[in-house]
Amino acid sequence: MSDITEMVINFRRKLNRDGVLGIFSKTSDPGFVEVMGYSGMDYVILDLEHGPNIVQSVQNLIRAAQVSNILPIVRVKESCASVIGEVLDIGAGGIQVPQITTKAEAKAVIDRAKFAPQGRRGVCRFVRAAHYSAKDRFEYFSDANKAVIILQIEGQEGINNLDEILTVNGIDVIFIGPYDLSQSLGVAGDIDNPIVEQKMLEVIQKCSEKNIMVGTFVDTLDNARKWKNHGVKYISYSVDMGIFYKAMQDIVKCVR
Repeated sequence: MSDITEMVINFRRKLNRDGVLGIFSKTSDPGFVEVMGYSGMDYVILDLEHGPNIVQSVQNLIRAAQVSNILPIVRVKESCASVIGEVLDIGAGGIQVPQITTKAEAKAVIDRAKFAPQGRRGVCRFVRAAHYSAKDRFEYFSDANKAVIILQIEGQEGINNLDEILTVNGIDVIFIGPYDLSQSLGVAGDIDNPIVEQKMLEVIQKCSEKNIMVGTFVDTLDNARKWKNHGVKYISYSVDMGIFYKAMQDIVKCVR
């Protein structure tokens, strides 16, 4: 089973060099997560915001990710100390936090995700991430602070405050949520609308100037290539259940 800290280090190296490719997951089956790693995906976003899992089931999905060396990132439901702390306690290699709109919200995520001196995360070393106390406590505190921090900017308010948000230390990726952004801009669902694309390009440019990586969700190969060509290094391709549905649909069309 791969060590999470080593996986995070390798992930960061690839993120900064060539970029990374991942997938959103709503399954509760560890086998699905394990096979994602064997496919060559770099990371999986275990989705607690729009998925049926709870922390107890996510713990086994994280184990499955480690088996096939795919970095487990957990998208939390909200930014609060208990939610962020508990997914990091069970061994998540990173967290993805939705609906960040201000500098204060961004700073709060860092405070809740990092141990001192970078933050104020609640301390307990009798957790899975610390090998239930088998890991040296000081090594654990140091390794835990390497977790990847991804903040989602999903609306006009977040974009308006982006310059201030980007001054917060500890942000690894700014993730643009195109569907929520399209809704915020009055063109709900039309993620290819020029208005949406222009706002996304604005975010990419500002993050590039601060040397902060950008991520986004895509559900077509054309959009994956397009945003990669625009410098997006954290590409999240669709959702496991949607991909499985489409594969089954294609089989039905071909056989019938």
